[in-house]
Amino acid sequence: MKWLSDRIVAARGWTVVGEKPPFPKAVIVGAPHTSNWDFFLFLAVVHRLGFDASFLIKDTFMVGPLGWLMGRLGAIAVDRSSHGDLVRSAVEAFETSDHMYLVIAPEGTRGVADAWKSGFWRIADAADIPVVMGFIDGVTKTTGLGPSALIDGDPSAWIEQASVFYEDKRGVDPKNRTPVVL
Repeated sequence: MKWLSDRIVAARGWTVVGEKPPFPKAVIVGAPHTSNWDFFLFLAVVHRLGFDASFLIKDTFMVGPLGWLMGRLGAIAVDRSSHGDLVRSAVEAFETSDHMYLVIAPEGTRGVADAWKSGFWRIADAADIPVVMGFIDGVTKTTGLGPSALIDGDPSAWIEQASVFYEDKRGVDPKNRTPVVL
């Protein structure tokens, strides 16, 4: 898979930067989430940097052959009509795993939203694991992983750091970029 990811990224003119997280568990923010291509680019990041990751996906994508493929790629189905147990379930998954990286698009949509959803930091804070800033910038055709930090009970300092980091990251389709606020 790494070989294929390398070829696809190179053929499209993209560069992958960063390193595999130095800790066994993390929530990886995938932002800005502006296009369906984000998914494929993040698969390339994960494979290029040499680790496996899980990601949340709308449950309707987990039907039939596509569902089998998504499951093999690390998909975790989310029923978006039920808001209850997602954070608790994710925290339990982290507690029972020796190694786990969970990629979350905090916007919750590929279109423009008013703000980021808070699930990623609630999961990371409750599981006491770091959040890694993953990014996609269509302007420079660069994608990868940036800095990481613990939420440590208060997301405001992390969001402040993230807003500086993501300031020049535009996503694949910049018109769909959501501001970095909770």
